[in-house]
Amino acid sequence: ADVQPNGPDEWKPPIDDEALDAELDAGREVVGLLIGIPDWARDRQGLPRGLSLSPDDPDNLWAVFVDEAVSRYAGRIDRWIIWNEPDIDDRDAPGHTWDGTLDEFVQLQRVAYLTAKAANPEAVVHLGAFTYFWDPGYFARFLDAVAADPDAPAHNHYFDVAGAHLYFQPNAVYNVLHAFRQVMDVRGLSQPIWLVETNAPPMDDPYWEVDNWTLAVTLNEQAAFIPQALAAAFAAGAERVSIYKLKDTEGDRAANPEPFGLIRWDNSRRPAFDTYRIAIRLMSGITAAERERWDAVAQVRLEQEGQSTTVLFARLPGPQEARVPATADEAEWVDMWGVRETIESRDGYFTVELPGALCTQTIADYCMIGGTTYYLIQADAPARAAQLAATRAGGATGGPGG
Repeated sequence: ADVQPNGPDEWKPPIDDEALDAELDAGREVVGLLIGIPDWARDRQGLPRGLSLSPDDPDNLWAVFVDEAVSRYAGRIDRWIIWNEPDIDDRDAPGHTWDGTLDEFVQLQRVAYLTAKAANPEAVVHLGAFTYFWDPGYFARFLDAVAADPDAPAHNHYFDVAGAHLYFQPNAVYNVLHAFRQVMDVRGLSQPIWLVETNAPPMDDPYWEVDNWTLAVTLNEQAAFIPQALAAAFAAGAERVSIYKLKDTEGDRAANPEPFGLIRWDNSRRPAFDTYRIAIRLMSGITAAERERWDAVAQVRLEQEGQSTTVLFARLPGPQEARVPATADEAEWVDMWGVRETIESRDGYFTVELPGALCTQTIADYCMIGGTTYYLIQADAPARAAQLAATRAGGATGGPGG
């Protein structure tokens, strides 16, 4: 609706070629989101006119738009997300975007997938991210509706990547992504999952104080949430994670009830910016991830080339102790702000103390967001790593959530 507000001959993209090239030159992969229906392109139900027609029919206006977008940016933008949060069915909800039925959304996705692949064989087509909490069964019903199409298997069930939007709770990040993976596994689907949006917006930023917050989060808890959500997502099998959002804009106060930016509109940084920067450095190059413990202590082990990084934090208000099996005599102990020290193992373990969580908001019996997050980084001595892997496979280690 913004790109072609008055007719099909218009093209007013949200990013011009110069800005797009600057992003690409900086080494960023740009992902496009295709969404919105201008009034001139709506049918009587408010959906894209001609949506039920074949993707190669010029009267299918959604297909014509997808073809134009994907063709125009081929080689610069090759990943496309189709729509956003279609599971929000309440038309009065701020996040509502899709007025059609589930079957009509399946058709929207089908048309977009087939059109995008024809326009650019290198295109990777993402399923619009779901919120889960609006309708926990939506994803399963979507997959079943797709499976009813006999042509779906030949077209990767019309999506190359699944997605989710999850906020506030590291525990929910893990549980929902794990549930999504199971929903796909039982149907024989192996597409990767992205956590496309996550964050825990603070209520106490002096630049933007929030009177009616969704859940109580302080600036320091937002900072702790970032590495906790990343670790939880990777342990649940997410391929990539994106924080919403990098920077506030002047119009956000009208559009969003809470401040989501890692950077304020005046370019000053919220504490979460610094913990994000540390997290993406220390969690890069992950080859495997596992949630080993999830009770009073959260413990997530990330395997990387030649080393492991164990992410640790307390989930209760009081201090907690954690014991991490050692594959080396020494390890780096790094807090979420990047402060480092070297610690030594004893009797085959690194024993560490974790400060309690602020616990401004509780969920069930635990703090919604844990305390200061730490990284224990140790080299994988081959013999010790093999011994540890055998022990772990036998079930001798790991916690209730492992």
